[in-house]
Amino acid sequence: MDGFNEKLNEQTQQPMGCLHRFSKTIKILIVGGLVILLMIPMFMIENLITERGRTQEEVINEVSEKWSLAQTISGPYLNIQYPSVTENNAKKEVLIKNLILFPDELLIDGQLKTEILKRSLYEVNVYQSELTMKGSFSSEELIKSRVDMDNLKFDQAAICLNLTDLRGISEQISITLNDSVHIFEPGMDTRGINNTGVHAIADLSALKTDKKLPYEIKIKLKGSQSINFIPLGKTTRVDLKANWNTPSFVGNYLPNNRNVTEKDFSAQWQVLNLNRNYSQVIMNYNPNIKDIENSSFGVNFKIPVEQYQQSMRSAKYAILIILLTFGVIFFTEIMNKTRIHALQYLLVGLALCLFYSLLLSFSEHIGFNPAYLLSAALTVLLVGGYMLGIIRKKKPAFIMVGLLSILYLYIFVLIQLETFALLAGSLGLFAILAIVMYFSKKIDWFNE
Repeated sequence: MDGFNEKLNEQTQQPMGCLHRFSKTIKILIVGGLVILLMIPMFMIENLITERGRTQEEVINEVSEKWSLAQTISGPYLNIQYPSVTENNAKKEVLIKNLILFPDELLIDGQLKTEILKRSLYEVNVYQSELTMKGSFSSEELIKSRVDMDNLKFDQAAICLNLTDLRGISEQISITLNDSVHIFEPGMDTRGINNTGVHAIADLSALKTDKKLPYEIKIKLKGSQSINFIPLGKTTRVDLKANWNTPSFVGNYLPNNRNVTEKDFSAQWQVLNLNRNYSQVIMNYNPNIKDIENSSFGVNFKIPVEQYQQSMRSAKYAILIILLTFGVIFFTEIMNKTRIHALQYLLVGLALCLFYSLLLSFSEHIGFNPAYLLSAALTVLLVGGYMLGIIRKKKPAFIMVGLLSILYLYIFVLIQLETFALLAGSLGLFAILAIVMYFSKKIDWFNE
């Protein structure tokens, strides 16, 4: 009877011994499951970052629409009509077609005054500009293109000036041709390369004499975010100055010269007709509109707000921080022969996830760098204090505080780097893996 009881006890203790033998493996699987579970709140936080960034764009667009949109200036240029005779079923039809003549010279001198408008947490940069446009027209390119000038209606020529948003016009616009002044009318009357802008009808018969026809336009124009120009002149020169210290030069052409100080900037562009993909005379301009629009250049005045982009970049490293933190807790549990419940792992993981919510919230008010420092300090203190309460030993808690501090510093450096971000990230991960491998070999994985 005693032998039977001993045999029964061995059979009941054998499964328990098996579980004890593989308890570390089971714990690792549970911790891995918790890491996967924590990706759910991280996914929600990433969606929140995206949503806040989208809200910012919507506010910027709303304020810009009420003030005036980003302006792109095309012109001035001439639209000259001519009759074209076609035969249809043995009947002759006369169609009125349009010829576009761009200026020989387009010289633009601009002074911009920027201003910041606020809506809730968001800021929108707007500007008021004073532009002087000078240059000259001539029939030289018409002669080169072998256009029959006797067929052109110079006495009803349209002087066209395209603008993106007519609400930005602050004063009446006029053009001085030689000694005559012509007032612009709203709209293009279907005679422009773009439907939005202003035009003036003038008698330009002087172009038949092969003389240069000088012009000058002064315009006060409001806009937001950016200002761009189309290089319609055979030679286009733009000289721009503004009280803005973080300009971003955009478009197909960069400035030949630029000077950026702490308070303002100045920039000069020069573009030749050889630098673009359309000629000075366009008779059938529909296929060329895209080439004309794509040849723009200018400057962007957007406020450098990158907290959402940087917050999203930092959130991409969340799984790394959670894995390493859980790994340290696991090694601490094994080496100190303590028990840490899965719920306690989960609470630590939630604290690590909450870091990104704090970062997003603080960055909208105090900027990304101070927000990162404050959020990291709060998270490190919370996790370190919690570990001290669980294990009741100072050394593991201090190790946890040091590890998290180094990790957050490492991620911050990665976010700031651009050229060497991949190299620094790869070397950092290699070093982290080496440290984990070193400590893992000290653990007896098959004995409790």
